[in-house]
Amino acid sequence: MKRRTAFPEEQFLNHCSNGCCTLQWKDFRIQLTGSVVALGAMLAFTTAMFAQTNNPSGVTQTPAAAPAASPVLSHDMSGVWMPYSINMDGIDEKLRPPLTPWGQARFDASAPLVGPRAVAGKENNPALNCEPEAVPKSLILPNPFEIIQIPGRMFMFFEQYHLWRTVWADGRPLPKDPDPTYLGYSVGKWEGDTFVVDTVGMNDKPWIDSYGNPRSEQMHLTERYRRLDHDTLEMQIIMEDPKAYTKPWVNPPQRFKLEPAWEIAEFFCIVDEEDSYGDAVRKPAGVPAAPK
Repeated sequence: MKRRTAFPEEQFLNHCSNGCCTLQWKDFRIQLTGSVVALGAMLAFTTAMFAQTNNPSGVTQTPAAAPAASPVLSHDMSGVWMPYSINMDGIDEKLRPPLTPWGQARFDASAPLVGPRAVAGKENNPALNCEPEAVPKSLILPNPFEIIQIPGRMFMFFEQYHLWRTVWADGRPLPKDPDPTYLGYSVGKWEGDTFVVDTVGMNDKPWIDSYGNPRSEQMHLTERYRRLDHDTLEMQIIMEDPKAYTKPWVNPPQRFKLEPAWEIAEFFCIVDEEDSYGDAVRKPAGVPAAPK
């Protein structure tokens, strides 16, 4: 099994310079594709020459049957997926619509780990108390998730904090008055090659990103998934929350890479470990250095 290190958000941000770094994928697919194309051209040329040599003059050859179509991959999203980049850009803070008075008050009360408002040692991200990140934030964090599809249902298993989520795909409608939860109630359906997930019934406890932007119980989250090729999954996040934002928040698509050799690792949030890390690293980072 391929091994890698998973980071809680605050450890990852301290590990990377300026809270942001890019995964460098070692990908041999370009070379492999070029080799396959060259080999195919050689085989086609050899076949044509053989046909010309062995075909009596004036005899018409019957064209070979067309090869069978390749299997359709667009409706199969199963596998372990990891972001191409770990900039958490599936939610673009620069595209945030204006906040409502309620949303502005919640935003002003947040003390994030990153961004211009971050003050080391003063953060109040709910995740520091081991509260679930939930959606949509769990979808953009620099840790993998696994999709498993069965008839009428899709499961999403997030490595961070070992969250798991059900997306119903059996034709049921969204509930009219769901009880608010961290992950909400999700239903999905196919629109051509795009799997559209709608989620309602979320509580207002987690942030939607690392910058402290809020969500309310009126949030309607839409995710649009497309499998672009065997190794690439595209996801777009759209949020409508009239209590927190004056307009829908439409984000650009984010891409994920299939990691067939990975397994979801054990990654739990332990309060004592979070407190130890905060006392040893996070909080001291906000203390000015003593004058020399």
